[in-house]
Amino acid sequence: MKVKNARFVTSAITAKGLPESNLLEVAFAGRSNVGKSSLINALVGRKNLARSGSRQGMTRLINYFSLDDEIHFVDLPGYGYAKVSKSEMDVWGKVITEYLNVRPQLYLMLILLDVRRENPGDGDRMLLNWAQNAGINYMIVATKCDKLSRVQVNNNLRLIRKNLSLPEDVKIYPVSAESRSGIDELWDGIDSFIVE
Repeated sequence: MKVKNARFVTSAITAKGLPESNLLEVAFAGRSNVGKSSLINALVGRKNLARSGSRQGMTRLINYFSLDDEIHFVDLPGYGYAKVSKSEMDVWGKVITEYLNVRPQLYLMLILLDVRRENPGDGDRMLLNWAQNAGINYMIVATKCDKLSRVQVNNNLRLIRKNLSLPEDVKIYPVSAESRSGIDELWDGIDSFIVE
C-alpha cells in the first residue's frame, strides 16, 4: 500500500477519549522499546509521524494516525518497562485492556516482538492469547532484524515460534524500521487482511 496522506489524529488515555469513527483500526502492540512508533513511521514513509520517545516507556497514550482517511493505525502504550511505578503500570494495563475490549473497529493487531529476545515475555504471551481467544486477526512482527545476522534472525524466529507455540500457518514477519527490510512484505500481509 502506498500511503499518500498520513496524519496524526488524536491521543487518548481512556476509552472515552477514543475518536468516533467507522474506519478499520490496525493496532500496534508490544513491549516498551520494541519499535512500534518507528515501524509506523517506516510503513507510512515518514520520519516523525509517530514520535518515538528518547527513553523507554515514553508512549503512554493511545495514539491514532489516519492513513488516506481509509484506515487508522493505533499505537498502543508499551508494557513491561521496569522503571515506572506500579501505579503507572496499572494505568497502562487498564488503558490497553479497555481499548482491546471496547473497540469494535479493531480489525487487525500487530504483535511486535524484539527479534533479539528469543523467549517472549509474559506480556507478549498474554497479548497473543487475548487475540486468539477474542478471534481478532493478528500478525506477529519481529522487529530490529538489522541488529542481528541473517543466521541469528532465522534461529531466533524458530525459537520465538517454538516458545509461543505458534501454529505453522501463522507467519512471523521479520522487519527493520532502520533498514526498511521486510516493510513491503509486512504491507502485503496487512493488505491481505484488510481486503479479505
